[in-house]
Amino acid sequence: MSIHSARIHWQRDGFRFTDNQYSRAHTWAFDGGVVIQGSSSPLVVPAPMSNASAVDPEEAFAASLSSCHMLWFLDLARSAGFVVERYDDDASATLGSLPDGRKAITLVALNPSVKFSGPAPTPEVLKKLHDDAHHKCFLANAVSCEMTVTPTQR
Repeated sequence: MSIHSARIHWQRDGFRFTDNQYSRAHTWAFDGGVVIQGSSSPLVVPAPMSNASAVDPEEAFAASLSSCHMLWFLDLARSAGFVVERYDDDASATLGSLPDGRKAITLVALNPSVKFSGPAPTPEVLKKLHDDAHHKCFLANAVSCEMTVTPTQR
């Protein structure tokens, strides 16, 4: 077992609070020293109470699932003898409603595009590498929303 942590910091900074007119901007600090500006999505809380240039939790959710998938894919491709030159993913998370009306991420769509140097896998082998990466991804194993992986090869 391993524990992974982040420090989330927000403060009121003089904004009124009880009237819902406060900033949702905050920071995420990680153990390696990286600090990221966070905020609610402007699609959920309109500006100026949100910061559109900051990372919102829904974007971070899509990015973390994409990153986990990619890291497993790279390891599996290496193990299979393929050399990955470049990996890009246009990942998205769809905010929808559950049957009981609660809001939730209902779909995460990964759209990885991979460029290989030298011999490249067949479309069937590429699909299997992505399927295996999806099943090994710690984060994908922890979520209940639908996830799709639609790979392409360059």
